[in-house]
Amino acid sequence: MAVSSRKRHDPTFAVAFGGGGARGLAHIHVIDALDELGIRPVAVSGASIGAIMAAGVSAGMSGQDIRDYAVGNLGNSSEVASRIWRSRPETLSDLFKGGMRLGQFNIERVLRAFLPEDIPETFEELHIPLKIVATDYFAHREVVFSHGSLFPALSASAALPAVFRPIRYQGRLLIDGGMVNPIPFDLVSEHADIVIAVDVIGAPEKNDRPPEPGSIELLFGASQIMMESIVALKLQQVRPQILLRPSVSRFGVLDFLKVEKVMADTAYIKDELKRAIDDAVARFHDEIEPTGL
Repeated sequence: MAVSSRKRHDPTFAVAFGGGGARGLAHIHVIDALDELGIRPVAVSGASIGAIMAAGVSAGMSGQDIRDYAVGNLGNSSEVASRIWRSRPETLSDLFKGGMRLGQFNIERVLRAFLPEDIPETFEELHIPLKIVATDYFAHREVVFSHGSLFPALSASAALPAVFRPIRYQGRLLIDGGMVNPIPFDLVSEHADIVIAVDVIGAPEKNDRPPEPGSIELLFGASQIMMESIVALKLQQVRPQILLRPSVSRFGVLDFLKVEKVMADTAYIKDELKRAIDDAVARFHDEIEPTGL
């Protein structure tokens, strides 16, 4: 009888949370599903909004914790306005530093105004290993953070051009990690038996929008097309065991006030993920158990 050299065991899981702005609120369903199945990832990674969600998971927050916090703080326009006010430049000098231009918001100040206290200051305080990707603007390549100060890494990964200022950190000028690695499943592929990748990039859709989008909408739409092209090329080289693509294209990158609508329209992915996990676990055991005589 031919016997596999691998001993039967329950597979380990890692999760890569992709970038997509407000569309990334759909990640909460993924976290919920893992909680309900009793699955604790051995590693997580993320880009942009995915980095923020990954940090929540790594800090020990449950899907319900993140859901309650998101709905309570993003679903209330008065609360959002109050937090944005708190993240404003402290002085006129800060506001006009470098000249008036698009992307005046300081992303680190915004994150500190909006993120829960559960998110610690350093990677070393997290409960699950975390990798965050950002883009080095002048070196034209990705930068992966996995230790040291957490907030600069989160800020760099979420520094969406035309909305937020780039981050200057450790001699680099950093912008949104989704520009180079929108769904960083490759960063955790060696850490687990089953990797779950969640694509919330979306794509431009006509719907009821004007036939000619405005300049900002064109910029965001072009970024979506670029990021999906990057993902398509990555998938030709290596594929995660599970790839989820919730239907999020109808939502804009800044539609955070629509948190409850995003959550309602993407709720189906929780059951989709559970079925995919059942299938992936079955394949995993088929590969490592004795076969043949």
